[in-house]
Amino acid sequence: MIFIIMGISGAGKSTVGQILANKLDCSFYDADDLHSSENIEKMRKGTPLTDADREFWLRSIRDLIDGQKATAVIACSALKRSYRDYLSVPEKEVVFIYLKGEPKILRQRLATRKGHYAGPELLRSQIETLEEPENALTFNITDEPSVIVESILAKFDL
Repeated sequence: MIFIIMGISGAGKSTVGQILANKLDCSFYDADDLHSSENIEKMRKGTPLTDADREFWLRSIRDLIDGQKATAVIACSALKRSYRDYLSVPEKEVVFIYLKGEPKILRQRLATRKGHYAGPELLRSQIETLEEPENALTFNITDEPSVIVESILAKFDL
């Protein structure tokens, strides 16, 4: 099973994903690490990525999923349905976990986040790009990450 922890920047994908991977004793990957240096520079300057910008990135994530031999957790925004469809590899049983939050909370988190290239200036474009998933397990970002993880584990009887 591949768990993709998805949502807008600042939702807590990496935090929840790392805790989940630790609980499952499996690999954790942050899809932010798969962006090209050009994409990172664009985002650092506050320029939203286009679908064309994301093409190589999505292919890299799909390759990562294809290569998994065991359970893994991936933190990935997966904002559009088409992105999630592309990342859904049936043989791998890909499960999306959506961390949903109010823009005000996301903005506060992004404003105080240190050491990340995606800042608050990208929030609006991410909100506009987001197509909320219909078939994902959804959690509110105001819940404690450990509570979210325990709920995921309970849902899948892990």
